[in-house]
Amino acid sequence: MTQSDTRKAADPGLRESEAYLLGKPAAGWRRRVFNIVFESDTRAGRIFDVILIVVILLSVAAVLADSVASVARRHGALLTALEWIFTALFTLEYIARLSCVERPMRYARSFYGIVDLAAILPTYLAVFFPEAALLIDVRILRLMRILRIFKLAAYLTEYRLLADAMAASRRKILVFLSVVVMIVLIVGTLMYVIEGPEHGFTSIPFAVYWALSTISTVGYGDIVPRTDLGRALASLMMLIGWGILAVPTGIVTAEMTAQRFRGRRLPQKSCRECGSEDHEGDAGYCRICGAKLVTGGR
Repeated sequence: MTQSDTRKAADPGLRESEAYLLGKPAAGWRRRVFNIVFESDTRAGRIFDVILIVVILLSVAAVLADSVASVARRHGALLTALEWIFTALFTLEYIARLSCVERPMRYARSFYGIVDLAAILPTYLAVFFPEAALLIDVRILRLMRILRIFKLAAYLTEYRLLADAMAASRRKILVFLSVVVMIVLIVGTLMYVIEGPEHGFTSIPFAVYWALSTISTVGYGDIVPRTDLGRALASLMMLIGWGILAVPTGIVTAEMTAQRFRGRRLPQKSCRECGSEDHEGDAGYCRICGAKLVTGGR
């Protein structure tokens, strides 16, 4: 049994990849705090995460309510007090997360660390810059922790598949968008020539705006063609808009299908040493700790 297996047997709730990256304390109060604020497999950690999500939702609800003028006039003092209470709680949580890991700066620079910091800064900045209070809604991003609480981490693989498919399709999508831009510029210019300022098309950029809203099937209706030729061109743009909507979807879907096919041929690998998963099927060594990878489970 390796050292990693021994640690896992002693602590079945350990998320080894997270502990490896952040540095889980060996014992003492920092170890107990780590188990509560970072581990969702323990009873205390699960209760803490559920309470945290409820507090986040209440905090966002308070910000939304404060933006309603009638509610703010009636309950402004209460909402302000609640905001400072929520901020104090989030500040204590952020300090607890930094104090219980061996590598606090690594956590501070991580995605969750940045979001946690962004969740408390607006309230303090609002003391000097009142407009900063509007940024408090960034706390909604902290609800991504729900993936850990309700065991939905497996869906991260699907998110990664979609992101990889979009990244692999970026050149095709850029070519497609360049064609759309050319169509919009040409049609916008023609519409400016056909309709002219007397019918509301006061400039080529404004005509391009009309062409863009038409080809995207939005159609605000703030400006419309008046001549027969202009209406015919508008009808053509509507038909083109219906046709092009499916192109990016088809490009990304085809790439996702191709990646799924490649994924069946090359099973993903996981690391037995640090527990990190979802390495590419042809990877030989772990991208986290450098250990040799094996196909399949740990």
